[in-house]
Amino acid sequence: MRLTVIGCAGSFPGPDSPASCYLLEAEHEGRTWRVLMDLGNGALGTLQRHVDPMEIDAVLISHLHPDHCMDLCGYYVLRSYHPRGAGPQIPVYAPDGAAAQMAAAYGLQTHPGMGEAFDFRRWEDHPAIEVGPFSVRVRQVRHPVPAYALRIEADGAVVTYSGDTGPCAELVETARGADVFLAEASFREIDDNPPDLHLTGRQAGEAARDADVGHLVLTHVPSWFDRDTCEEEAREVFTGKLSRAHSGMVIDL
Repeated sequence: MRLTVIGCAGSFPGPDSPASCYLLEAEHEGRTWRVLMDLGNGALGTLQRHVDPMEIDAVLISHLHPDHCMDLCGYYVLRSYHPRGAGPQIPVYAPDGAAAQMAAAYGLQTHPGMGEAFDFRRWEDHPAIEVGPFSVRVRQVRHPVPAYALRIEADGAVVTYSGDTGPCAELVETARGADVFLAEASFREIDDNPPDLHLTGRQAGEAARDADVGHLVLTHVPSWFDRDTCEEEAREVFTGKLSRAHSGMVIDL
């Protein structure tokens, strides 16, 4: 399994990265399967540096804030009106309401909305799915809107993606024993942060420590914060392999 960071900027695109988007690839039955975890604003452009977007097999949306899903609008256009012809409908797994929200975002009627391009499926109905070689399980975590942490297994390796969340036991359980843990670190310990919204670097490190992960990758750091700060906080409590996500980062598992 290969993980490529397409976008890792927190809450909005930054000067060096679009918002959240991660590409997973694995070989299966004689071809490469590809899924996206989130498709935040700005990510579709950068994605094209790494893969033909028409070759994506499924999209997994952690929650419906724009920095995690808004480029579904542009992706709808790309799949619907490509000069080679419209692409086949692909599944988009997301929280309840995704189809209506994305139709409204693009100014479409709710029905058919983006239905010709995307088969929207609710995480509430599909907490465990199979896409080619990928086995995906989700757990709801703490955020102001319904939000899910994702655990993806393929080729004997495990990647966990926190999405956006405050500290919670569900996140630790989803990350348990993961080879790579993509953990958001949007807040700083020195600030008076609201509860159940985001993690600090230290809280991401604590979750990684408690879950006994192999490699912690800090992501979703807003451009107004110094990424050194979140890394220093995490290193205070997590002694394993630790990296900071950047657009274009590739991890082979």
